[in-house]
Amino acid sequence: MKSNPVVWFEIYVQDMERAKAFYEAVLAIKLEKMPAPTAEINMEMWSFPGAGMSTYGAGGMLVKMEGAPSGFGGTLVYFACVDCAVEAARVAENGGSIFKEKMSIGEHGFIVLARDTEGNMIGFHSM
Repeated sequence: MKSNPVVWFEIYVQDMERAKAFYEAVLAIKLEKMPAPTAEINMEMWSFPGAGMSTYGAGGMLVKMEGAPSGFGGTLVYFACVDCAVEAARVAENGGSIFKEKMSIGEHGFIVLARDTEGNMIGFHSM
């Protein structure tokens, strides 16, 4: 059996409290504080629920780290939704903006593209 090679993602932020509030409100979740991997690395990390190797999907977290800028132009992370229009409606209410409204991707469902409070482009996907 082949497995998904994506096991982890990090979304870099500049203002952790603002970013944390945005993702918790938009995704209706609670992020969990994670300890820095070593004392030598000055970083703040908050993980998404289920960020472990025993759960379905790739785990990940918000990371604030010196020298790691946030913003558009890098990797695009998609969050699974029952109806991506619901999360899209929460984006602007929580300081983000919609880049592309809900659109069909044919037999693969629907997506919304948005910018978070840190300027990162993120996606929402639903069938």
